[in-house]
Amino acid sequence: GLSDNEIHTIPSEIANLMQLVELDVSRNDILGIPESISNCKALQVADFSGNPLTKLPESFTELRNLTCLSINDISLQVLPENIGNLTNLVSLELRENILQFLPESLSQLHKLEELDLGNNELYSLPKSIGHLVSLKDLWLDGNHLTEIPAELGNIKSLLCLDVSENKLEKLPEEMGGLVSLTDLLVSQNNIDSLPESIGKLRKLSILKVDQNQLAYLPESIGNCESLTELVLTENQLQSLPRSIGKLKRLFHLNCDRNQLLSLPKEIGGCSSLNVFCVRENRLTRIPSELSQATELHVLDVSGNRLTHLPLSLTTLQLKALWLSENQSQPLLTFQTDQDPKSGEKVLTCVLLPQQPSSDNLARCGGMESLVNDIANETWDNNAVNRTSVIHFVDGDDGTLLRRATPHPDQLKSMKRAAENLRNDMNAAKGLDSNKNEVNNAADSVTTSV
Repeated sequence: GLSDNEIHTIPSEIANLMQLVELDVSRNDILGIPESISNCKALQVADFSGNPLTKLPESFTELRNLTCLSINDISLQVLPENIGNLTNLVSLELRENILQFLPESLSQLHKLEELDLGNNELYSLPKSIGHLVSLKDLWLDGNHLTEIPAELGNIKSLLCLDVSENKLEKLPEEMGGLVSLTDLLVSQNNIDSLPESIGKLRKLSILKVDQNQLAYLPESIGNCESLTELVLTENQLQSLPRSIGKLKRLFHLNCDRNQLLSLPKEIGGCSSLNVFCVRENRLTRIPSELSQATELHVLDVSGNRLTHLPLSLTTLQLKALWLSENQSQPLLTFQTDQDPKSGEKVLTCVLLPQQPSSDNLARCGGMESLVNDIANETWDNNAVNRTSVIHFVDGDDGTLLRRATPHPDQLKSMKRAAENLRNDMNAAKGLDSNKNEVNNAADSVTTSV
């Protein structure tokens, strides 16, 4: 173990270490690996990460006993063409290099279980990647991939696939062949729909499709019976499929910043749902059936168009219910009211009906901009049609002056100042004749505060 030093050179005499099993020279200043390293026939684990290397010696591929090879962050441009000779390789880490393509011989690594190619310069994958029949974890995040080869669906053993931060526009239908997959991460792409075959992924536990262009979810998503976490943030969804209620193990569902107009009543079928976030959508109501998700503890519905909440939510043991981004407490005090349309009893509070967010107010910079720029994007005309409680008497020009609301710390200071004024005046001698007048003035200030 020689990691984290200032070593510049590996001497050619390393060839004498014929029984060396593990070599860690990561995070040094090594410029090259000697060809003689091929004599270290017993070497099984090698880590050259974090060195200013640009290539590996051709003789490196003669290390047939090598099982784990880490060459992360070394500015590697190409892999040796005959890297397939490392037939015992189980783990290959190539993260944070500048690889633009993969050699065909990579497909000969039939024992390979972990392949990390994240943060490289890959624009495509060879079809032969489907020959890595033992692969369990494949990281391809942070590249320039525009498509995934259909042959990838042949890897029946694959557990985790990360293709986030690429330029993908779709996933192949053959993805349904990844029957062992538990984690699928496709965040930050340009995907507009998921394949229907995703319903075949019965072992899928985590699905992250945030920051894409999804317009809808396929009904088959309900067949992903093992799903525990579903992240759909920042897409273009206007609705969720009714089949989502079949996800009995779903623990965390995040649909923030979409265009959801409604939620299906079947959402209550998600009996294990613990955290449900639908922040910044266009919801006007929450279905009362949500109360059937009895494990729900956190509900975030801020930034919508809700006028009230269903009374049935009182049966839940919520620990946090967010109605506004500037809400100071996770839970609020609610009152019962009656929905004028349905006649049903509903819940309301000081934050309902919901108002445009302060972010929108800040961006517009004035009331005129608020009316012109926000009305169409955030609220319809009915949502802001309120009965005014301000009336002007005849002859009044209708001018109102609004003073900024003091910060709570300022209010406390004002109150202390008023109390100190009263105390000082009461204690002052020789001012008895003015005592009542001073007290009245202080009382007036305290009342205002």
